[in-house]
Amino acid sequence: MQDTENTELKPVATESELLLERPEDGIAVVRLNRPHATNALSLSLQSALSHTFHQLSHDDSVRCIVLTGGDKVFAAGGDIKSMDSCGPIEILKRHTERVWAPIETCPKPIIAAVNGYAFGGGAELAMHCDIIIAGKNASFAQPEIRIGIMPGIGGTQRLVRAVGKFNAMRILLTGRPIAAQEAQIMGLVSMVCEDDQVQHEALKMARQIAAMPPLAAEQIKEVVIAGMDASLDTALMLERKANQILFATQDQKEGMNAFIEKRPPKFEGR
Repeated sequence: MQDTENTELKPVATESELLLERPEDGIAVVRLNRPHATNALSLSLQSALSHTFHQLSHDDSVRCIVLTGGDKVFAAGGDIKSMDSCGPIEILKRHTERVWAPIETCPKPIIAAVNGYAFGGGAELAMHCDIIIAGKNASFAQPEIRIGIMPGIGGTQRLVRAVGKFNAMRILLTGRPIAAQEAQIMGLVSMVCEDDQVQHEALKMARQIAAMPPLAAEQIKEVVIAGMDASLDTALMLERKANQILFATQDQKEGMNAFIEKRPPKFEGR
Protein backbone atom coordinates (compact mmCIF):
# COMPACT_ATOMS: atom_id res chain seq x y z
CA MET A 1 0.00 0.00 0.00
CA GLN A 2 1.24 3.43 -0.87
CA ASP A 3 3.06 5.70 1.55
CA THR A 4 1.11 8.94 1.63
CA GLU A 5 1.23 11.58 4.33
CA ASN A 6 -0.99 14.62 4.15
CA THR A 7 0.61 18.02 3.71
CA GLU A 8 -2.40 19.77 2.21
CA LEU A 9 -4.42 20.90 5.20
CA LYS A 10 -2.89 23.76 7.11
CA PRO A 11 -5.01 23.83 10.29
CA VAL A 12 -3.54 21.68 13.05
CA ALA A 13 -5.79 19.91 15.54
CA THR A 14 -5.44 20.77 19.16
CA GLU A 15 -4.17 17.91 21.29
CA SER A 16 -7.65 17.26 22.68
CA GLU A 17 -9.41 16.91 19.29
CA LEU A 18 -7.86 13.52 18.59
CA LEU A 19 -6.66 11.10 21.24
CA LEU A 20 -4.28 8.22 20.64
CA GLU A 21 -4.31 5.48 23.24
CA ARG A 22 -2.31 2.24 23.62
CA PRO A 23 -4.48 0.12 25.94
CA GLU A 24 -2.64 -3.16 25.24
CA ASP A 25 0.34 -4.46 23.33
CA GLY A 26 -0.34 -4.45 19.61
CA ILE A 27 -3.48 -2.28 19.83
CA ALA A 28 -3.90 1.43 19.12
CA VAL A 29 -7.15 3.30 19.81
CA VAL A 30 -7.76 6.47 17.81
CA ARG A 31 -10.49 8.50 19.47
CA LEU A 32 -12.28 11.50 17.93
CA ASN A 33 -12.81 14.02 20.69
CA ARG A 34 -14.93 16.99 19.65
CA PRO A 35 -18.02 16.28 21.79
CA HIS A 36 -19.15 19.91 21.65
CA ALA A 37 -19.46 19.52 17.85
CA THR A 38 -20.66 15.88 17.75
CA ASN A 39 -17.18 14.99 16.44
CA ALA A 40 -17.72 16.95 13.22
CA LEU A 41 -14.73 16.42 10.95
CA SER A 42 -13.12 19.84 10.90
CA LEU A 43 -10.11 20.48 8.67
CA SER A 44 -7.82 20.28 11.68
CA LEU A 45 -9.32 16.98 12.83
CA GLN A 46 -9.00 15.50 9.34
CA SER A 47 -5.38 16.60 9.24
CA ALA A 48 -4.72 15.00 12.63
CA LEU A 49 -6.36 11.75 11.50
CA SER A 50 -4.20 11.76 8.39
CA HIS A 51 -0.99 12.28 10.36
CA THR A 52 -1.92 9.72 13.03
CA PHE A 53 -2.75 6.97 10.55
CA HIS A 54 0.45 7.66 8.63
CA GLN A 55 2.41 7.15 11.83
CA LEU A 56 0.50 4.03 12.87
CA SER A 57 0.96 2.49 9.41
CA HIS A 58 4.72 2.56 9.97
CA ASP A 59 4.67 1.43 13.60
CA ASP A 60 5.60 -2.25 13.76
CA SER A 61 4.35 -2.49 17.34
CA VAL A 62 0.78 -1.83 16.16
CA ARG A 63 -1.12 -4.82 14.81
CA CYS A 64 -4.71 -3.57 14.97
CA ILE A 65 -6.35 -0.13 15.23
CA VAL A 66 -9.69 0.76 16.80
CA LEU A 67 -11.26 3.99 15.55
CA THR A 68 -14.02 5.45 17.71
CA GLY A 69 -15.83 8.62 18.60
CA GLY A 70 -16.59 7.45 22.11
CA ASP A 71 -19.73 6.22 23.83
CA LYS A 72 -22.19 8.86 22.55
CA VAL A 73 -21.44 9.67 18.91
CA PHE A 74 -19.07 8.47 16.21
CA ALA A 75 -19.03 11.50 13.90
CA ALA A 76 -21.99 13.54 12.73
CA GLY A 77 -20.51 14.56 9.40
CA GLY A 78 -18.27 17.28 8.05
CA ASP A 79 -17.91 20.77 9.42
CA ILE A 80 -20.66 22.52 7.42
CA LYS A 81 -19.72 25.98 8.68
CA SER A 82 -16.28 25.65 7.11
CA MET A 83 -17.85 24.79 3.73
CA ASP A 84 -20.76 27.24 3.61
CA SER A 85 -18.96 30.00 1.71
CA CYS A 86 -16.53 27.81 -0.27
CA GLY A 87 -16.31 27.77 -4.03
CA PRO A 88 -15.34 24.78 -6.15
CA ILE A 89 -11.67 25.75 -6.43
CA GLU A 90 -11.27 26.02 -2.67
CA ILE A 91 -12.89 22.60 -2.24
CA LEU A 92 -10.60 21.19 -4.94
CA LYS A 93 -7.51 22.63 -3.26
CA ARG A 94 -8.36 20.88 -0.01
CA HIS A 95 -7.42 17.60 -1.72
CA THR A 96 -9.40 15.40 0.62
CA GLU A 97 -8.27 12.37 -1.37
CA ARG A 98 -4.71 13.03 -0.18
CA VAL A 99 -5.81 13.84 3.36
CA TRP A 100 -7.73 10.58 3.74
CA ALA A 101 -5.21 8.43 1.84
CA PRO A 102 -3.29 7.31 4.98
CA ILE A 103 -6.53 5.85 6.35
CA GLU A 104 -7.48 4.27 3.03
CA THR A 105 -4.04 2.74 2.48
CA CYS A 106 -3.27 1.79 6.10
CA PRO A 107 -2.01 -1.82 6.00
CA LYS A 108 -3.16 -2.56 9.56
CA PRO A 109 -6.68 -3.91 10.19
CA ILE A 110 -8.97 -1.10 11.39
CA ILE A 111 -12.09 -1.64 13.49
CA ALA A 112 -14.68 1.15 13.66
CA ALA A 113 -16.47 1.20 17.03
CA VAL A 114 -19.66 3.14 16.34
CA ASN A 115 -22.04 4.56 18.92
CA GLY A 116 -24.69 7.09 18.02
CA TYR A 117 -24.52 8.99 14.74
CA ALA A 118 -22.24 8.10 11.85
CA PHE A 119 -23.54 10.64 9.36
CA GLY A 120 -22.03 12.08 6.19
CA GLY A 121 -18.27 12.19 6.56
CA GLY A 122 -18.66 10.08 9.71
CA ALA A 123 -20.25 7.25 7.73
CA GLU A 124 -17.54 7.63 5.10
CA LEU A 125 -14.89 7.45 7.81
CA ALA A 126 -16.42 4.23 9.15
CA MET A 127 -16.43 2.80 5.63
CA HIS A 128 -12.68 3.42 5.39
CA CYS A 129 -12.34 0.77 8.12
CA ASP A 130 -12.26 -2.99 7.67
CA ILE A 131 -14.76 -4.03 10.35
CA ILE A 132 -17.65 -2.00 11.80
CA ILE A 133 -19.02 -2.82 15.25
CA ALA A 134 -22.10 -0.77 16.08
CA GLY A 135 -24.31 -0.26 19.09
CA LYS A 136 -28.03 -1.04 18.77
CA ASN A 137 -28.86 2.66 18.81
CA ALA A 138 -26.21 3.63 16.26
CA SER A 139 -27.38 4.97 12.91
CA PHE A 140 -25.78 5.65 9.55
CA ALA A 141 -26.65 8.23 6.89
CA GLN A 142 -25.40 10.11 3.87
CA PRO A 143 -27.51 13.27 4.22
CA GLU A 144 -25.44 15.47 1.88
CA ILE A 145 -28.25 15.70 -0.69
CA ARG A 146 -30.32 17.61 1.86
CA ILE A 147 -27.89 20.52 1.73
CA GLY A 148 -27.45 20.48 -2.03
CA ILE A 149 -24.29 18.42 -2.36
CA MET A 150 -23.29 14.76 -2.40
CA PRO A 151 -20.76 12.55 -0.61
CA GLY A 152 -17.22 13.45 -1.62
CA ILE A 153 -14.98 11.13 0.42
CA GLY A 154 -16.04 7.83 -1.10
CA GLY A 155 -19.60 7.63 0.17
CA THR A 156 -21.19 6.78 -3.17
CA GLN A 157 -18.56 4.25 -4.21
CA ARG A 158 -17.88 2.45 -0.93
CA LEU A 159 -21.54 2.34 0.00
CA VAL A 160 -22.65 0.71 -3.26
CA ARG A 161 -19.89 -1.88 -2.89
CA ALA A 162 -21.04 -2.64 0.65
CA VAL A 163 -24.83 -2.73 0.26
CA GLY A 164 -25.56 -2.92 -3.48
CA LYS A 165 -27.06 -0.40 -5.89
CA PHE A 166 -30.65 -0.35 -4.70
CA ASN A 167 -29.94 0.04 -0.98
CA ALA A 168 -27.24 2.61 -1.72
CA MET A 169 -29.54 4.66 -3.92
CA ARG A 170 -32.20 4.79 -1.19
CA ILE A 171 -29.68 5.97 1.39
CA LEU A 172 -28.01 8.49 -0.92
CA LEU A 173 -31.13 9.96 -2.57
CA THR A 174 -33.29 10.31 0.55
CA GLY A 175 -30.58 11.27 3.02
CA ARG A 176 -32.47 9.39 5.68
CA PRO A 177 -30.61 7.40 8.36
CA ILE A 178 -30.72 3.66 8.75
CA ALA A 179 -30.49 1.87 12.09
CA ALA A 180 -27.59 -0.37 13.00
CA GLN A 181 -29.54 -3.62 12.67
CA GLU A 182 -30.77 -2.71 9.18
CA ALA A 183 -27.23 -1.68 8.27
CA GLN A 184 -26.03 -5.11 9.39
CA ILE A 185 -28.64 -6.86 7.26
CA MET A 186 -27.54 -4.77 4.27
CA GLY A 187 -23.90 -5.70 4.81
CA LEU A 188 -22.60 -2.33 6.01
CA VAL A 189 -22.11 -3.35 9.66
CA SER A 190 -20.16 -6.42 10.80
CA MET A 191 -21.66 -6.80 14.27
CA VAL A 192 -24.33 -5.16 16.43
CA CYS A 193 -24.22 -5.23 20.23
CA GLU A 194 -25.54 -3.33 23.23
CA ASP A 195 -24.44 0.30 23.22
CA ASP A 196 -22.41 -0.05 26.39
CA GLN A 197 -20.56 -3.06 24.95
CA VAL A 198 -19.31 -1.50 21.71
CA GLN A 199 -15.92 -0.40 23.01
CA HIS A 200 -15.49 -3.70 24.88
CA GLU A 201 -16.33 -5.79 21.81
CA ALA A 202 -14.07 -3.69 19.58
CA LEU A 203 -11.13 -4.17 21.95
CA LYS A 204 -11.91 -7.87 22.29
CA MET A 205 -11.82 -8.30 18.52
CA ALA A 206 -8.70 -6.12 18.23
CA ARG A 207 -7.03 -8.36 20.80
CA GLN A 208 -7.87 -11.44 18.72
CA ILE A 209 -6.52 -9.84 15.54
CA ALA A 210 -3.40 -8.50 17.26
CA ALA A 211 -2.58 -12.05 18.36
CA MET A 212 -2.54 -13.22 14.73
CA PRO A 213 0.54 -13.10 12.47
CA PRO A 214 0.66 -9.46 11.29
CA LEU A 215 2.12 -10.20 7.86
CA ALA A 216 -0.73 -12.60 7.14
CA ALA A 217 -3.26 -10.01 8.34
CA GLU A 218 -1.74 -7.36 6.07
CA GLN A 219 -1.75 -9.70 3.07
CA ILE A 220 -5.39 -10.68 3.68
CA LYS A 221 -6.43 -7.02 3.84
CA GLU A 222 -4.46 -6.08 0.73
CA VAL A 223 -5.79 -8.97 -1.35
CA VAL A 224 -9.42 -8.49 -0.27
CA ILE A 225 -9.37 -4.79 -1.15
CA ALA A 226 -7.46 -5.21 -4.43
CA GLY A 227 -9.58 -8.17 -5.45
CA MET A 228 -12.88 -6.34 -5.04
CA ASP A 229 -12.29 -4.36 -8.24
CA ALA A 230 -10.55 -7.12 -10.18
CA SER A 231 -11.93 -10.01 -12.20
CA LEU A 232 -12.36 -13.25 -10.29
CA ASP A 233 -9.45 -14.85 -12.16
CA THR A 234 -7.16 -11.92 -11.32
CA ALA A 235 -8.31 -11.82 -7.70
CA LEU A 236 -7.67 -15.54 -7.31
CA MET A 237 -4.19 -15.10 -8.75
CA LEU A 238 -3.50 -12.33 -6.21
CA GLU A 239 -4.68 -14.64 -3.46
CA ARG A 240 -2.44 -17.49 -4.59
CA LYS A 241 0.63 -15.26 -4.85
CA ALA A 242 0.06 -13.71 -1.41
CA ASN A 243 -0.40 -17.14 0.15
CA GLN A 244 2.79 -18.38 -1.51
CA ILE A 245 4.75 -15.40 -0.15
CA LEU A 246 3.59 -16.14 3.40
CA PHE A 247 5.35 -19.51 3.25
CA ALA A 248 8.61 -17.51 3.36
CA THR A 249 7.79 -16.06 6.78
CA GLN A 250 8.96 -17.24 10.17
CA ASP A 251 5.41 -16.80 11.42
CA GLN A 252 4.22 -19.50 9.00
CA LYS A 253 6.77 -21.91 10.41
CA GLU A 254 5.87 -20.92 13.98
CA GLY A 255 2.13 -21.24 13.36
CA MET A 256 2.35 -24.69 11.83
CA ASN A 257 4.87 -25.98 14.36
CA ALA A 258 2.72 -24.70 17.23
CA PHE A 259 -0.31 -26.43 15.73
CA ILE A 260 1.56 -29.74 15.43
CA GLU A 261 3.05 -29.38 18.93
CA LYS A 262 -0.34 -28.38 20.39
CA ARG A 263 0.91 -25.14 21.95
CA PRO A 264 -0.05 -21.47 21.55
CA PRO A 265 1.91 -19.78 18.74
CA LYS A 266 4.00 -16.65 19.24
CA PHE A 267 3.96 -14.50 16.12
CA GLU A 268 6.65 -11.86 15.67
CA GLY A 269 5.83 -10.41 12.27
CA ARG A 270 8.83 -11.94 10.49
